[in-house]
Amino acid sequence: MSATWDLPDFDDHEAVHLFRDVESGLSAIIAVHSTHLGPAAGGVRFWHYADSTRAITDALRLSRGMSFKNAMAGLPMGGGKAVILADEQRTKTPRMLRAFGRAIDSLGGRYVTAEDVGMTDDDMVVIGSQTDHVSGLPVESGAAGGDPGPYTALGVFLGVKAAAKRALGTDSVKGVHVAIQGIGSVGGGLAKLLAAEGARLTLADVDAERAQALAGEYGGEAVAPDAILAVEADILSPCALGAILDERSIAALRCSAVAGGANNQLATPADGQRIHDRGILFAPDYVINAGGIINVGLEYLGQGDQREVEARIAKIPERLEQVWQESEETGDPAADVADRIARRLIGRG
Repeated sequence: MSATWDLPDFDDHEAVHLFRDVESGLSAIIAVHSTHLGPAAGGVRFWHYADSTRAITDALRLSRGMSFKNAMAGLPMGGGKAVILADEQRTKTPRMLRAFGRAIDSLGGRYVTAEDVGMTDDDMVVIGSQTDHVSGLPVESGAAGGDPGPYTALGVFLGVKAAAKRALGTDSVKGVHVAIQGIGSVGGGLAKLLAAEGARLTLADVDAERAQALAGEYGGEAVAPDAILAVEADILSPCALGAILDERSIAALRCSAVAGGANNQLATPADGQRIHDRGILFAPDYVINAGGIINVGLEYLGQGDQREVEARIAKIPERLEQVWQESEETGDPAADVADRIARRLIGRG
């Protein structure tokens, strides 16, 4: 195994912390990419990895994405991410979560956690019993905070509408065909919002029964997970795990735009150029999916209520349009343009 700083995705991280608590069975990684704008904020993912190198790589990629996401969202927060390495049975206990809370607390506020894949707001309560550096806690109605999923879905929905306007020339998604990969908290919420405005939906999920049921409810169609990327649609919306857009899958795309909530959709930096070369509009994931971190970020900072959260999420289309306009003017891929803007914001331009 290479040293961590030799990995392709290291990208000058400020710190990468490895934690192990034998009594609870905790094995965790906290990656801090940048604290230029403030404490490194980003959720914790509970996932089973084939090996530890993949876990570290995931943490590094997600952490860098959070630096860029928080900067582009205008939050006074840096970027970080954590992963808890689950066993094959996905065994998760309160003791393990409390140990993770103590690990966070040992960093003295340098990293702030929240909910991500495999975690719940109830888990945040357990973690929060050991540290104040946690957000996404259950809150009263009308307050910022709580489950970030619906807010991420709202931002992606607005981003899909922006993509439809630029790529298809329509101000409405009525009749627009959107293929959604992954219908969990974000993808399912997106499907509901799109269906309410009359979009035509094709859905795919590893839970085939859920995909079929939701497609029936919204008058759409369900397909197998391995078929969704090649579905002929107006917009493809990846809302599952990352690294799904590579040389092979991009060549098979049959859509005018890609706009979805999954993190790190591009398998490699070269894949942004591949999408661009095909003339497919791409919404950089850390711009379009910022709704969740806006919500829990404002909760942690104590800077507003639900109305303020929604007002900031409403600016996501504006930020996407800035990226697309610069891409059009320079001829550079949208992914590269977004990276360039974000790097300037975190002092690495």
